[in-house]
Amino acid sequence: MADASTENMLVTTDNEATGSQDMFNRELETYRRIVGANLMFHQEVYDLLRDLLVEQAPASFRFLDVACGDASASAAMLKTTEIGNYVGIDLSEASLRLAAGALEGLPCPVELRCCDFAPAMAKWSEPVDVIWIGMSLHHLPTAAKARLMRNAHRAIGGMGLFVIWEPALFEGEDRAAWLARFSLLRDKWSAVSDEEFASMERHMLLADFPETSQTWLRLGRDAGFSHAEDIYLMPNRMGRVFRYWN
Repeated sequence: MADASTENMLVTTDNEATGSQDMFNRELETYRRIVGANLMFHQEVYDLLRDLLVEQAPASFRFLDVACGDASASAAMLKTTEIGNYVGIDLSEASLRLAAGALEGLPCPVELRCCDFAPAMAKWSEPVDVIWIGMSLHHLPTAAKARLMRNAHRAIGGMGLFVIWEPALFEGEDRAAWLARFSLLRDKWSAVSDEEFASMERHMLLADFPETSQTWLRLGRDAGFSHAEDIYLMPNRMGRVFRYWN
């Protein structure tokens, strides 16, 4: 397989934007610092994702990274796998510029598309073996989550793997209580300033709509997946990883 480079990545554009995405663009460097300090447990989550790919993905698998952001965590993990094709989609042009650099060493064709992931998944028609969504599906209301998961099931066909990492409520917990739990983590987030932490809280209040674990599992089963499994709880208990397959 030929090495991918920035020059052979096709970047297509969709100029639609949302308030939450504009906020993310403005605070991209803060988010990258959060990832670097492993405050959201990216290291553990992506180690787990690699294990799943080794266990379930076919050789030369086709990987769709939905809302890929700067793709730094995906790129580091995928370089140690037998990936055959990578497509990343995201609404942030700034993130995709960073992703192009992060993915340069990936030993397969790479394509980046600037678009809104929900409409993109609704019309997806290309073959794919693995669909990954990390901390993005929760921006949609429940009905839209359900639609996207049905579209993911259709896209991967009978043998594919769908994996998501998303915020999760405790059973019986409401969104306000979940947001309050995040506020209690301030002392552990010393890598960011008070202003940056407050900005994160504003973003979550505006754009984060978590579901309970049971709801996340039900949405997958209702989408057509034969198997739905809760496989990881973040140590701060703010989110979980789920896998779905047939």
